[in-house]
Amino acid sequence: MIGRRENFGALVRRERKAKEIGLREMAKMIGVSPTYLSKIERGDFDPPAEDKVRKIAEIIGRDPDELLALAGRVASDLTDIIRKRPREMADFLRAAKGLTAEDMARLARAAQKARQK
Repeated sequence: MIGRRENFGALVRRERKAKEIGLREMAKMIGVSPTYLSKIERGDFDPPAEDKVRKIAEIIGRDPDELLALAGRVASDLTDIIRKRPREMADFLRAAKGLTAEDMARLARAAQKARQK
């Protein structure tokens, strides 16, 4: 899990360096300019769009949903789900607030089983 205090850019820089990936190389892999990536890492620019965040997550080996959250974003597939059933999803998320990670995983498994029926 990503630490709450670390910002998006600092985490990307730390993980990129830990994997010994140069700034120019990483920028090319993501499809952005090295200058843009450098400014993201320094916190001069906001995190990039979802597709770029997902690519960064893949490169540095992090969970894309966690990295999106750190970037202040929610995955587009989740927003689509919420838009289709806003009241039910809001009720569900509020009811789940405060549950442990284990409890949430158990609920996810139960939902997957219910969907398969």
